Amino acid sequence: MTVSYRAVESLERRVRPLCEEDLAEVLEIERTGYSFPWAEAVFRDCFRPSYRLWGVFILGRLVGYAVVAYMVDEAHLLNLCISRQNRRSGLARYLLRHLVCEAASDGMAQVLLEVRVGNQAAADLYLAEGFAEIGRRPGYYPSSSGREDARVLSLSVASPRR
Repeated sequence: MTVSYRAVESLERRVRPLCEEDLAEVLEIERTGYSFPWAEAVFRDCFRPSYRLWGVFILGRLVGYAVVAYMVDEAHLLNLCISRQNRRSGLARYLLRHLVCEAASDGMAQVLLEVRVGNQAAADLYLAEGFAEIGRRPGYYPSSSGREDARVLSLSVASPRR
């Protein structure tokens, strides 16, 4: 299923917490989305109280997910991936906005993330949503030529509880 940016507004889409029964679909999206995908064990380890795993569904089918770790008052976005055929449809923005709102609602003060320096499309999305670059992590990601640096981005969120 491929979705255009304009069509995404008219489709039945929703975000819900992921459960372990969703893992096979998550792994398929992960494997086709990244050159160095997370192992199943890494995802399984994220099903605990200090993590939030969100899935975005269109017409009941998982098309993307996000993994967020809560640490004190920071929400650390560890992984956000949209299925290859649904990229550039607005779904990543939709999911990102959802997890930011949830983090604020849960009392987090900021959302942090790392993005590959070579992933300009993802960086453009985060910067357009108000994230600011606060640093770099040299050699953070594996790459076909060795290691790739990460840009560290942060977004302050206003909590309704504050």
